[in-house]
Amino acid sequence: MQDSISQELLSVVDESDKVIGMEKRGIIHAKGLLHRAVHILVFNPKGEIYLQKRSMRKDSSPGKWDSSSSGHVDAGEEYLQSAVRELDEELGISVSPYDLKSITKLLPTAATGMEFTMIYETTTDQMPCPNPTEISAGRWLLRDQLQSWIEESPTDFASCFLEVWKAFQNQ
Repeated sequence: MQDSISQELLSVVDESDKVIGMEKRGIIHAKGLLHRAVHILVFNPKGEIYLQKRSMRKDSSPGKWDSSSSGHVDAGEEYLQSAVRELDEELGISVSPYDLKSITKLLPTAATGMEFTMIYETTTDQMPCPNPTEISAGRWLLRDQLQSWIEESPTDFASCFLEVWKAFQNQ
């Protein structure tokens, strides 16, 4: 599985987030090239946020808690298109682009894995059906519960998620 993932084609971008080429995921990560990702925060009607625990098979942050859904923007894909795809692939949640609210875009840093990261949020009554190859567990939390957990045990979380959550809280 890891080998096929490292072969995925992603867009390589410049410092302005302009596409300048394509490369295999494994090479992009090995060379620290700038690329794109999305993070989607899924809330239920009660205001709880769904978090996923990344599978131990993941090549980055295995076993860490992360955004409801996240992933790379494939070559030839736009951020919003990628967010809709990732929600379906990882959680079995079907949304239209109009169901996603754009929050902000993070600039690439070591904490984001050198990714321009677009953050979206959505509220749905659909129950997540986590893809077991991507996700080992999931849970719903109130915002205050999540914030307390982050303050008490920040190492439980993927570094990019900590950046995503901080940006979301500051919006």
